[in-house]
Amino acid sequence: MSLPNSTPLFPGTMVIGSARIATANTSRIGAGTLADLVTGDDNGTRVDRIVITATATTTAGMVRLFIDDGTDIRAFKEAAVTAVTPSASLAAFTAEVVRTDGLPVVNLPAGYKLRASTHNAESFDIVCLGGSY
Repeated sequence: MSLPNSTPLFPGTMVIGSARIATANTSRIGAGTLADLVTGDDNGTRVDRIVITATATTTAGMVRLFIDDGTDIRAFKEAAVTAVTPSASLAAFTAEVVRTDGLPVVNLPAGYKLRASTHNAESFDIVCLGGSY
């Protein structure tokens, strides 16, 4: 019987993963066009925060996040996009995915990927902040 690890693990290398998505993809099962955001390093990678920022006008829709283990792609999280027409006095749509309990949004094992798509053909920059163990 193995005992749980009682030694805290801390990331040794900072990770910033990013992609720009703009191709409409209505699939909720990971089919169609997906962008790679972060790939788990040899000892795993944690993602602490995901920032989604529109680069132009948005309409109501979704940005979807998926976890890809190399064999299967599974839905992980949806972020609702609201209609915004940015201007000098109104910021573009932005959303953050973060846990309020201090834990990472996701821990990716080696080789697993965090991927993203947008429901509407609108442009978003997605930035993931975290670290590799």
